[in-house]
Amino acid sequence: MTIRKEFEEYEKQHLSPYATLSAESKGRAKRGKLCSVRTIFMQDRDRIIHSTYFRKLKHKTQVFLAPTNDLFRTRLTHTLEVSQIARTIAKALHLNEDLTEAIAVGHDLGHTPFGHTGEEVLNEVFKQGFAHAHQSLRVVDILEKKGGMNLSFEVREGIVKHSKGGKKLLPYGEPDCPSTLEGEVVRVADSIAYINHDIDDAVLSGIIKYSDFPKSCLETLGHKHSTRISTMVLDIIKNSVNKPHLYMSPKILEETEKLRTFLFEHVYVHPTIEKEAVKSAKLLKDLYFYFLDNPEIPIKTLKRVEPEKTSKERIIVDFLASLTDLEAMSLYKKIFEPKILVFN
Repeated sequence: MTIRKEFEEYEKQHLSPYATLSAESKGRAKRGKLCSVRTIFMQDRDRIIHSTYFRKLKHKTQVFLAPTNDLFRTRLTHTLEVSQIARTIAKALHLNEDLTEAIAVGHDLGHTPFGHTGEEVLNEVFKQGFAHAHQSLRVVDILEKKGGMNLSFEVREGIVKHSKGGKKLLPYGEPDCPSTLEGEVVRVADSIAYINHDIDDAVLSGIIKYSDFPKSCLETLGHKHSTRISTMVLDIIKNSVNKPHLYMSPKILEETEKLRTFLFEHVYVHPTIEKEAVKSAKLLKDLYFYFLDNPEIPIKTLKRVEPEKTSKERIIVDFLASLTDLEAMSLYKKIFEPKILVFN
């Protein structure tokens, strides 16, 4: 018996009846030889972590633009925090940790530079629309390498259905609810992570103070960053044992949603953040319309995309979405800033 088979047998004997078993995966679009050591979900996780798009996340905005202070979160550190929270919940509920981790590390691969500002700009200028969750799926299916990463159905579905887009925190009952409980776990862990670390970063930046928080949130969830996360995670675990979906107690859910609303009303729209968002939006728009007339750089960079089968607009959007904050700013400077001419 191979080591992979031993892992698969262990899952059958020890995981929850609501867990997704590796041996029962719906598989990949292109069948291939399975690893003798790793399960299909372990392979998917490794393919994502070793990808160029995963590495680029370290220089993409979470909330604060191109942070030079290493204490602020980036899209990569956000991803790692989501993965840790999701794995804790999955482990406690006896779900498939490898599937959970694979979805978590891949969920934001398609995120743009400049955070959600970049996403809004590309959605505005691109007629077919743009959403980072769908772009993440496009990354693993097409853009990362020729032929794509060829991930399993369960990981791909968890990635494309991780985003809430302003919908309620718990996903069951929603039309885009993941079909696996592991997918639900990542979707909720994503919210728990950003609700807490975005507030943490906002306090660190000085744009808000802890005294600005709704008093009931602090009293119910905790006064410290780690305490609030623990409160949310433990409440989910307590209310979801041996159940087909994730649940929270009414009071904890209410205060968590209130904290999320506080973010949207007092942090993301703060003048300090909005000022830089306006600049980064203009930057991306200028680059998009420039490349409509000069598409050579996007086409040359995305060699894996076949230009004759893909619209020019789609290639430009794929290219812009792939850039880090610093790459986008450097490219803008190179194209639009005048150069000093020196004559002998």
